[in-house]
Amino acid sequence: MNTFSEKLIENVSKVIVGKDKQIELLLVSLLVGGHVLLEDVPGTGKTKTAKALAQSLDLDFKRVQFTIDLLPSDLTGINFFDREANSFVFRKGPVFTNILLADEINRATARTQSSLLECMEEKQVTVDGDTRKLDLPFLVIATQNPVESQGTFPLPEAQLDRFLMMLKMDYPTHDESISILKRFATEDPLDTLAPVASKEEIFSMQQQVKNVFVSDLLYDYAAQIVEATRESSDIAVGASPRALLAFVSAAKALAFIRGRNNCIPDDFKELAVPVLAHRLTIRSHGALSKDGKFISKRDTAAGIINGILGRVPCPTEDFSTNK
Repeated sequence: MNTFSEKLIENVSKVIVGKDKQIELLLVSLLVGGHVLLEDVPGTGKTKTAKALAQSLDLDFKRVQFTIDLLPSDLTGINFFDREANSFVFRKGPVFTNILLADEINRATARTQSSLLECMEEKQVTVDGDTRKLDLPFLVIATQNPVESQGTFPLPEAQLDRFLMMLKMDYPTHDESISILKRFATEDPLDTLAPVASKEEIFSMQQQVKNVFVSDLLYDYAAQIVEATRESSDIAVGASPRALLAFVSAAKALAFIRGRNNCIPDDFKELAVPVLAHRLTIRSHGALSKDGKFISKRDTAAGIINGILGRVPCPTEDFSTNK
């Protein structure tokens, strides 16, 4: 792992206990200009993770609580008439930031959810015919509760496809729970968290990630995995070409974070479920396991992808040089 990644994970871990993997994947998303959907039950540290990441990188942070009455203009901004200036003035919405936390995104209507599409894909906002560029870097971290469905609006496939990856925070282990109790016993460590990087360093690393080498065999390997999702009888709609591009970009960022200038097959294996599972449309609506527990559609998709990884031949050669 490179020095920057170690510093960032160590710094965020002063607030968030036992989530090194999730922090690493959030950094992957930031370095390739992607976005992340955090799906888990309330109280697992989703909001604090986003805040700690923003503070550690010295980035502007805004949080929006999505509700059924939230309007698109509440996110993007609005033109209002200024009587003193006798003209219309644009008031920027919360999307004009570096890290936007879209809390409980599935509680807003499809109309409001769709207002993020242009922001996430093109890093810009168009209001009343005028297009304004967003501040860079720009990362949307959206959260949703997978258990509670009352008063929610499921994200459409087009919206899900804009997220580079979907992550689960998961419950802490017993030892991690004890560490959390001790850490927050007297104060919130987020209040004193200092930055460990600057915007300039992030921009520099984003350029370095683009130069990470991917061999032709690994391009073929990634394409075979994505294409196999379109051939499965359990999947109604497979991963798109956008998913393939995201898959390779994320693998390059993961290789860079781990101190390599080239990708290896394990990068793709590790990222297949986070990057691809949420993009698949599963034919079933979930099922019960042998022990009676409900298996969600995402878990079903993850199982299908793991099966694909077991079937697609993994290339074996020296991937360390650009031949």
